[in-house]
Amino acid sequence: MEFVKNVIMQIMTLNFLEFNYYKGGVFVPEEFKMGCQRPEIKKDLVEESKVEEKSIIKEEDNMIKVGKPAPDFTIPAYHNGSFVELNLSDFKGKWVLLCFYPGDFTFVWATEVSAVADKYRELQELGVEVISISVDSVFVHKMWNDHELSKMINGNIPFPMGSDQDGSVGKKYGIYDEDSGVETRGRFIIDPDGIVQGFEVLTPPVGRNVNETIRQIKAFQFVN
Repeated sequence: MEFVKNVIMQIMTLNFLEFNYYKGGVFVPEEFKMGCQRPEIKKDLVEESKVEEKSIIKEEDNMIKVGKPAPDFTIPAYHNGSFVELNLSDFKGKWVLLCFYPGDFTFVWATEVSAVADKYRELQELGVEVISISVDSVFVHKMWNDHELSKMINGNIPFPMGSDQDGSVGKKYGIYDEDSGVETRGRFIIDPDGIVQGFEVLTPPVGRNVNETIRQIKAFQFVN
């Protein structure tokens, strides 16, 4: 019997697993050795798990929340026939209506932007500044204003049209679509202290109601 055991041991050492001892008629590999010793946890798997956990926590920390400060940004913009630099922090002390949209020369935002432009005087009377943002360049904004929008509202778009070509601002606000490379349809109401009071995010085919936006702004101003 002892001879048979030795022969089997010699055969098994040629296998891919390394068996260390014989117990109860079964050869047990080192990684399953009985006793209090725990199986070794691979270090690279532990590190990978920690990285994933940190990534999830960071993503949660970057999520937009009502009652929290609006992420600041600096981007180029087209405004009243000029190319300018736009800083959100420059609007401190005023209410801000921040509108993201997928792109220029698109049907839904063309009707939305003309509706906002029509209500711009009313928004100004409420102390509200409007900023629109897409991934289009400032040059595309100018072309769109000159060749389409100005004919819809009989004049230039009265508020700045920001350019977020790399999607960095959209990522801060959680509305940049990595797959399509555009901003989704997001609207944020920011109070004079730079705090997000409310927001709405819709898929690209569905537009927003500017009258409802004005109603919400009035309500926020009343309770603040």
